[in-house]
Amino acid sequence: MKRSETQRNPGSLNQSKKNGILRYLQRDWQLYVLMFLPMLFILVFKFLPYSGLSIAFKDYKVAKGYAGSEWVGFSIFQKVFGKRDFGQAVGNTLLLNVLDLVFGFPMPIILALILNEIKNRYFKSVVQTLLYLPHFLSWVIIGGIGYSLFSVSSGVVNVLIQNAGNSPIPFLQDNTWWLISYVLIGVWQSMGWGTIIYLAAITGVNSELYEAARVDGAGRLKQCLHVTIPCIRSTIVTLLIMNLGKLMGGSFERIYALANAKATEYTTTIPVLVYRWGIESGKFSEATALGLFQSVIGLALVIGADYIAKRLGEDGLI
Repeated sequence: MKRSETQRNPGSLNQSKKNGILRYLQRDWQLYVLMFLPMLFILVFKFLPYSGLSIAFKDYKVAKGYAGSEWVGFSIFQKVFGKRDFGQAVGNTLLLNVLDLVFGFPMPIILALILNEIKNRYFKSVVQTLLYLPHFLSWVIIGGIGYSLFSVSSGVVNVLIQNAGNSPIPFLQDNTWWLISYVLIGVWQSMGWGTIIYLAAITGVNSELYEAARVDGAGRLKQCLHVTIPCIRSTIVTLLIMNLGKLMGGSFERIYALANAKATEYTTTIPVLVYRWGIESGKFSEATALGLFQSVIGLALVIGADYIAKRLGEDGLI
C-alpha cells in the first residue's frame, strides 16, 4: 500500500500547521492584539501570584525574602485557626454571602422575566440602562450615595421620615439595620447587570413553544413558569454553582465603603481580615494562609455544587 504524503514526510505536516498558524495571525492580528492586554492581566494578577502562596507555609520575613524565610509547614494555619477573629470572620462571611445569595440571586431572574414582557422597545432600553448603571459605579461612590441617603442626621431618607413626624432610622449606624442596608444596597447594585445573561438566554427560547402554550390556553404567567424558566434552567444552575463558590469570598470594597465605627458586628469578614493582617499589621504569612483557606473552600463548594447538579440531571460547569 502507498503511504500518504504526511506519512512519508512528517515534516510537511508540521510545516503546514506552522503555515496555518501564521496565516491566522496575519488575518486576525487585530483580534490577537486586543486579546493581548486581557491575557497579560490574567497572567500578572492571576497566575504569577501563585508563586507567593509558599509564604503561607513559611515564617515570612520581608528582609529575607521567599528563599530565606524559614519553612514552618502548617503551623501558620494552626495559628490562624486559633485566633478569635478567624471564627468571627468566617461566620460573618457566610452570613453576608448567604443573604446575598438568597435575596440577590433571584432578582436578576425576576427582572429578566419582567423585561422580557415589555413590548415597548424604547421604554425597555431606558429601563435596562437605568438598571445597568449601578454596576459601573465603584463602591466608594455607592458608599457615598448610601451615607447621603441613609445618614441619621442629614440623610435624605431620614429627613423625609422626620418631616413626616417619625423618629430617624439608623440604617447604617445600628448593627441590624446595617446588615439589612448592606444586603439591599448590594441587590440594587448587582441585579441590573445580572439580567444581561438571563435576557440573552431567554432570546434563545424557541418561539414555537410560546405559540403552543398560548394554544393550550396559557397566559403570560403560565408561559413564564412552564416555558421560559424551564428553558433557561441550565443557565440558572450554572450561575448558581458559580455563586456558591463565592460563599467564602465577599467584596472587601463593599464592606469598607459601608463600614463605620458604630456598626462593627458584621464588618469583620475574611477579605477584611486579610487586609488587616497583611497590609495594616504586616502579618503576610497569616494573611496568605487565610486567603488560601478561603480559595480552597470556594473551590470545594464549586466542585461539590457541580457534582450535585450533574447528579440531578443538569449539565453543570464541566
